[in-house]
Amino acid sequence: MFCLFLHQNKYHAIMKVGEIQTLTVNRLSDYGLYLADEEGNEALLPNRYVSLSQKVGDSVEVFIYHDSEDRITATTDTPTITAGKVAWMKVVDKNIHGAFLDWGIAGKDLFLPNRNQQGGIVIGNHYPIYMYVDDITGRCVATNKLRSFVNNDDIVTVAKGQQVDVLVVSESPIGYRVIVENRHWGMLYKNQIFRPLSLGERTTAYVVKVTEERRIDLSLQRRGYTQVKDSAEQLYDAIVAAGGELPLCDNSTPEQIQQALQMSKKLFKRSLGVLMSHNRVVVTDKGIKIAK
Repeated sequence: MFCLFLHQNKYHAIMKVGEIQTLTVNRLSDYGLYLADEEGNEALLPNRYVSLSQKVGDSVEVFIYHDSEDRITATTDTPTITAGKVAWMKVVDKNIHGAFLDWGIAGKDLFLPNRNQQGGIVIGNHYPIYMYVDDITGRCVATNKLRSFVNNDDIVTVAKGQQVDVLVVSESPIGYRVIVENRHWGMLYKNQIFRPLSLGERTTAYVVKVTEERRIDLSLQRRGYTQVKDSAEQLYDAIVAAGGELPLCDNSTPEQIQQALQMSKKLFKRSLGVLMSHNRVVVTDKGIKIAK
């Protein structure tokens, strides 16, 4: 999103607030470096983020936001969220106007106004938060009313077999509800999860199917031959890490395999078969051993 400001009696498009971007050192000052975009619009990078080696003409990757005095400011701190994204964020303070979230920027918290709050907001708790740039003020604003930003009304960018980014936001008896690609809701089912998951975890998943009811079912593992190929390499690496021999076999329990490899027994057996067919491992009385 672009905002406008008045400069030399003309309006110019300024740099993108709420995003990480690369700007150029335009000039030096007692307060820090003034960075400019391609149109010459500037933002101050305060001295605490400046090194003595930086000079005019250097490129700097920064995050752009408004400071506590409403000035366009740059920082080399990496925020936990950028505009148009969802993140798992902690509430660090509240007042009569709203709550404040830790977004990884020193000396400045992200504002969650009362109008954007869904349910009770408690200091110290974490919530799934969407961040946008306000059309009127140009400032970064948080909301946990996700319906307008995260929904399955129109699923056009997610397809079966696709690798996607997911954020784990809630747990139920059947699995974990996740936000897919900062845009849709999806589900990871517990009977297909073979490693621990935690709320707020961001991980990679794979689309199993998109139903006619616009439900997105996901898996943490690839399906088909690609999954077996990847898991075979995972198994081989685990054997190497164990010193060349791993005490697992066909008779090992699903719980033992899950604890050691974070995969199902079925996938373990298929992966072992791939390694054996390529003469990379042998099965002994003690388990699986690297072939010589």
